[in-house]
Amino acid sequence: MEQHETLRHAIVALLEGEELTAREISEQLGIGERDVYSHLEHIQLHRDELHLTVTPAACRKCGFIFKKRERLRKPGRCPVCRGEFISPPSFSIQRGSPAGYG
Repeated sequence: MEQHETLRHAIVALLEGEELTAREISEQLGIGERDVYSHLEHIQLHRDELHLTVTPAACRKCGFIFKKRERLRKPGRCPVCRGEFISPPSFSIQRGSPAGYG
């Protein structure tokens, strides 16, 4: 449990300074990309003082932006053109309440 908290603190520290994709976080911390998504989901759900900002994935073929997607992971295909060349979502952290919530 303590190791997970340490990794989550490291992810938060990285994301407070810049916007990164799960792959970039994975490379910097030496953990699997799948593990990064798991930690991001936990941070998003359980940290009241932090707000995880998600820049949505986009199709590089037709430009479709996955604005309404709730899952953090990169989608496999574009619903418009069926292209698979998707830019991954990126993440950053803001402390305090998200804009518009107080």
